[in-house]
Amino acid sequence: MTKKRLILLALSSAFLFAGPAFGSAGVNPSALKWGAAPPFLPPGAQLVVLDGDPGKAVRITLRLKFPAGYQIPAHLHPTQEDLTVISGGAHVGMGDVLDKGAGTLLKPGGFVALPKDMNHYLWTTEETVV
Repeated sequence: MTKKRLILLALSSAFLFAGPAFGSAGVNPSALKWGAAPPFLPPGAQLVVLDGDPGKAVRITLRLKFPAGYQIPAHLHPTQEDLTVISGGAHVGMGDVLDKGAGTLLKPGGFVALPKDMNHYLWTTEETVV
């Protein structure tokens, strides 16, 4: 099974457990039902799917919640990933290994577009929602 299919399968599983957060009426943060993130992420992250079906090759919108001290090693995605910081702070860097001396701290409202097939990494120093 290809890495892309494994990622889609894992996200599909997360979708089944977390479920979409809202329909056409919208949702406020207090109504989000967080679930454990898929196992391809290091333990401790939580996820909620806001829109789309992660089991399909379509645009999806989700939120991830990371505890303080969380790290995601260098990895890539088969499509572009857009990341906006909702709360806390996410340090994001590009490259083949997590390098805390080279990342950029994104604060609430901060944004980065990560092109497909570009290695990148992330770490937090406080609880963070993206």
